[in-house]
Amino acid sequence: MKRKLLTLLLAGSMTATMFAGCGGDDKPEADNNTTQDDNVDDTADNTTTVPEDTSAPEEGGDVEEQTLKVAAFEGGYGADMWNEVAEAFEASHPGVTVELTIDKKLEDVISPSMKAGDYPDVVHLATGREAALTETLTKEKAILSISDILDMTVPGEDVTVKDKVIPGFFDTLGTNPYGDGETYYAPMFYSPCGLFYNAGLLKEKGWDVPTTWDEMWALGDKAKEEGIALFTYPTTGYFDAFTFALLDSAGGSDFYNSCMTYEDGIWESDNATKVFELVGKLAEYTESTTVANANDQGFTKNQQLILDNKAIFCPNGTWLPEEMKDAPKSEGFEWGFMAIPAVNEGGKGSSFTFFEQMWIPSAAENQDMAKEFIAYMYSDEAADIFAKSGAVQPITGMADKLEGDNKLFYNIYEDGATAVMGGFASTASVEGVSMADTLFGTVNSVVSGEKTVADWQKAVEEVSDQLRDAME
Repeated sequence: MKRKLLTLLLAGSMTATMFAGCGGDDKPEADNNTTQDDNVDDTADNTTTVPEDTSAPEEGGDVEEQTLKVAAFEGGYGADMWNEVAEAFEASHPGVTVELTIDKKLEDVISPSMKAGDYPDVVHLATGREAALTETLTKEKAILSISDILDMTVPGEDVTVKDKVIPGFFDTLGTNPYGDGETYYAPMFYSPCGLFYNAGLLKEKGWDVPTTWDEMWALGDKAKEEGIALFTYPTTGYFDAFTFALLDSAGGSDFYNSCMTYEDGIWESDNATKVFELVGKLAEYTESTTVANANDQGFTKNQQLILDNKAIFCPNGTWLPEEMKDAPKSEGFEWGFMAIPAVNEGGKGSSFTFFEQMWIPSAAENQDMAKEFIAYMYSDEAADIFAKSGAVQPITGMADKLEGDNKLFYNIYEDGATAVMGGFASTASVEGVSMADTLFGTVNSVVSGEKTVADWQKAVEEVSDQLRDAME
């Protein structure tokens, strides 16, 4: 299952044309130079001549032995890629041993040690997860600024990190959670999000791929006559990317930013109302078993619906085909992927870009080598290793190397979709208040008919009011 999208700590939307990098203060590199002279015994008998070549340093110079502790979340891409990347980093950095901790419940593994004062040097763990470890440390100001990494040269190459990473990824609160111009999260593994479907089914039925919501509703009516639902979703957590795309499409980037920063009355505006009502109507076209399985145990049953031709569209990210690769599929099944249709007539489709994050705890022992490791994440060597497992780094030219389904997925912006990045601004904790639970989690109740769209919209505005004063 995907790591839940950036529902907290992220702000700012980014269209494909909003591109710029961020700089920061340089932090001195660690002094790794040691000399054998420091260990010479002045009282030793020096009458024996030592051959010159035995006193020369080994190729590459003296190396300081050190252990770099890296904690990485094991998601749908698996653990093998992390082991291979660690070995490649060690090979390119003699003297460094990477001590890996990889787990699907990484927070449970590293939190006890961190409470005891034993911190990893590097952590790969996105925001938006239920345990909210990244958010907690961010609120406690316990994450190190890594702005200087942007100006570092990618190890083994002659380009800086900021010039290697696709423009725009360092421009949202997805990497700058405090909005202070400092970068704290390094963007990792990006994934365009949209609607997945069985292209083979549409070809078989002679149905066109809809490009507007009016065409969506018309397709839903046709499909219903044949016992096929228009829509399903894995869990309500997947409505973050879906909703973010709709919001940007409804009112543009300025409106989207206002939503993400809890502007007074923004969730009661006409543009917001369009989005709430659209999701409310989509609820009428949602497959009947979806709500019952929209949880961590049953979500794959909902994803299976589009493989079995019981539902047409399912919102998700590019990890879905890999996640369902061994699942049974209907005859003639073929992955299809499309942007979220434009809310307004004449507008373009939109696709939220989800990306994971890597960061350094402020209490990390080997901070300089940790930064070197993060810079290495953007090397061609590391990116190619990740890509073999389906994890695509946000570096320039990476999409050109992809093949098969991934080429289809990552070309969505080349096909004209508007790219949307970033989510809600960071706030201090407000007891009993969660925008994610209210905005996304309520969808189940709307689909089941337990709550009206009007009640849902009102609740979101109330939560926004409470979080506005707590925004950091």
